[in-house]
Amino acid sequence: MSGIFFIQFAIVLLCILIGARLGGIGLGVMGGIGLAVLAFGFGMEPTSPPIDVMLMIMAVVSAAAAMQASGGLDYMIKIATRVLHKNPKYITFIAPMVTWTFTVLAGTGHVAYSVLPVIAEVSRRNGIRPSRPLAMAVIASQFAIVASPIAAAVVATVTYLEPQHITMAGVLKVTVPATVLGIGLACVFVNKLGKDLKDDPNYQTLLQDPAYVKAHAVDESENVDLNVSMQAKLSVGIFLLAAVLVVLMGALPELRPVFGEEAKPMGMAHTIEIVMLATAAFIILLCKPNGNDITRGSVFHAGMRAVIAIFGVAWLGDTLMHGHLNEVKEAVSHLVEAAPWTFAFALFVLSVLVNSQGATVATLFPIAISLGIPTEIILGTFVAVNGYFFIPNYGPIIAAIDFDSTGTTKIGKFIFNHSFMIPGLLSMAFCLSFGLLFAKMFV
Repeated sequence: MSGIFFIQFAIVLLCILIGARLGGIGLGVMGGIGLAVLAFGFGMEPTSPPIDVMLMIMAVVSAAAAMQASGGLDYMIKIATRVLHKNPKYITFIAPMVTWTFTVLAGTGHVAYSVLPVIAEVSRRNGIRPSRPLAMAVIASQFAIVASPIAAAVVATVTYLEPQHITMAGVLKVTVPATVLGIGLACVFVNKLGKDLKDDPNYQTLLQDPAYVKAHAVDESENVDLNVSMQAKLSVGIFLLAAVLVVLMGALPELRPVFGEEAKPMGMAHTIEIVMLATAAFIILLCKPNGNDITRGSVFHAGMRAVIAIFGVAWLGDTLMHGHLNEVKEAVSHLVEAAPWTFAFALFVLSVLVNSQGATVATLFPIAISLGIPTEIILGTFVAVNGYFFIPNYGPIIAAIDFDSTGTTKIGKFIFNHSFMIPGLLSMAFCLSFGLLFAKMFV
């Protein structure tokens, strides 16, 4: 790796650090400064902004904000609160189970956006540290990619390992139980991570601010069933129907329209955007919420902050890595050639740098096969392609930070000590262990 890469990488990290300290839209706009330095200072050509990711968030936030203005979010929180009333700590286990299932069926971790605001509010209102379930929900939505039969990374893996007589079923026999057990075990530890809200000094300081208390006050009348309007219930029904529809269209591509000479089904990004925009429209038409309340709600504000953050930071990171892509790939390739046992580490590092499970598989799996690395090692370490959490510039990570009004989900003072690091490393260690075990049993 060249010295110029590390200088530019340090600039990216500095922008993330300053942006995290600024708060609000600071994270996103600091990405603009970083891009200016790379483009005007180093002559590096910017890549295209992550438009589809931003549009997916905007579409989901539009639907969720309309539901909130209709009283639906309060209704969902009430239902979840009842379920969790006796053992509210279980949300740290329930939340990742939901996002894991959604990702497996939809083939993309971005479906997690729709449940993050609910997870954050249910946690806060029950006095649970939101960083626990939010972190595990985001991690689970990433790791589930390797267990999804429609994910690009899994399809590529089957393609490369087919000559070794590994089928789709053979891959899933390893990745499904490995991720379920690994994430479940990580939840046991994360469930005790950090102070409870009642003992958190930063949150207790927030409670001294009248504006914060007013903005996040819980209406006690919500506990009476008769006060839940039909519009609130209808908005929830429409929103959940849309979420199920997205999952079904991800699991069954034949439900999506086919375009072009190659007769390919419409991509999931456009599918999510269209379904969620239409969902927002139906909620507005049928439930008739106040239009101003939609844009004044906490969900809309948090979602738009996430869009701006992703606009700047994700664009900045992608520009850096694209400018050094060949250099990065070559360095990681040499590592694998020198020490085959470092294959899991190589998968992890490259996934952190290129932010793509599919690209990581396409780059390193052919090298591993040519080096004669055993098939069970390749398959057992497959889960290591999920290194997105290491640098906090992944869309759902930024969204989760913005949806947590308590401030417990955050980027730390040194960037890498963020709320997703320990949950991610624990999940990676456990999933790798189970993956290698099941690969040895089934391959």
